[in-house]
Order: sequence, then C-alpha cells, then structure tokens
Amino acid sequence: MEFIDKYNLKGINEELLKEALTHSSYSNEHKNCHNYERLEFLGDAVLELITSEYFYENTDYKEGVMTKKRASFVCEQALAYYAKEMGLPKLIRVGHGQIGNVNDTIIADVFESVLGAIYLSFGYDFAKTYINKIVVPYIEKDFVFFGDYKTMLQECVQTDKKSLEYVLVNETGEAHDKTFEVIVKIDDIIYGRGIGKSKKEAEQNAAFDAYKKSAK
Repeated sequence: MEFIDKYNLKGINEELLKEALTHSSYSNEHKNCHNYERLEFLGDAVLELITSEYFYENTDYKEGVMTKKRASFVCEQALAYYAKEMGLPKLIRVGHGQIGNVNDTIIADVFESVLGAIYLSFGYDFAKTYINKIVVPYIEKDFVFFGDYKTMLQECVQTDKKSLEYVLVNETGEAHDKTFEVIVKIDDIIYGRGIGKSKKEAEQNAAFDAYKKSAK
C-alpha cells in the first residue's frame, strides 16, 4: 500500500488500519467486521491535542485566537483535503449502497480514524510526527480551508479577467436525499469539481477544489 510506504507506517496494526478504513455501510453487510467510528472518536481527540500543543509551543496567540486557528485546520473541509492529498479515499471500504457516494464527511472521518489506528500502533510521539508532516505545512502557510470559496474564486478570476461558470453534471438519489455534482469552468477549462447535498454546497466544494490549486 503506497500510503504505508509514503508515511513510514510499516508495522502498523493491520487489523486496526483495516477497521479505520471501513465505513458502517460495509460493516453492516459483513459479519465480524468493525467500522471506523470508535477509532474516529479516538483520532479526533489525538488530533485536537497535537494541534493544540503546536499552537501553544509555536505561537504567542491568546486562548481565543488559538481556539479559532485550531478549528480552521481540523474542520471537516481541512481533514477531507488532507485525506485526499494522501490518497485515502480510494482505500475506504463501503457497502454497495454507498459506492460512488463517499462524501467529504466520510473522508474526513477516515482521516481521524486512521490517526487513531496510528496512535494505538505507534504511540503519541509518532502520531505527532505524522500530523506535523501533514497538517503543519498548511498552518505555516495559513492556508484557508473554510470560507465563501465562490466569492474568493470570483475575485481571482476578475483579477485575471477570465470567465467563470458552474455546471451541474450529475444528480443522484431519491427526491428527499439527493446528491449533486458540479464542475467549475474557467475560460471553458474544468478547474474544479464538487459534490454536495445541495447545489449550493456542490458549487462551494467545486470552487474550493479550484481555489486550492491556485493557492499551492
């Protein structure tokens, strides 16, 4: 598994890692199979401690500022982004009804559950090194993970005098539980793609996908 080699995770408890990558829709279809929810609970706590320690040791921010800063780097959008950069989504095991509908909530949850598995396998110091490698570079760049990305992208496009268009390309699910997929085009070239439970959410996620590429 490329993920294991890239992050020096040889020796990780394989059963825990498998559990960390298993959605409840999969465990419901297979006997004697645990899903990631308990590990997610643990990973969430470990992540909060590591990021809190980072801000305490490396900044002189007051408590309120540290709280706000930490939240921006451990929000769902941020965690999903980290997980995608690491290639985690393609490793998630889901049930038949969930195939093709692995949203950012699931992806963010898996980032935390994998951290939980790493913590139990190697301990706190290793988990801290792992998170410092993945999250801290974005903290140091003060990367923006949450905001009105449609407006932010529009401002970038206006600066370059380019055209911007959002196109709904897919709509799935029952009337009460639809999922929308939107692409964003800049000068007729696809720059971003987003999925959401509403058209507005899908457009924001598409704008975020395009915006993050321009911020690298």
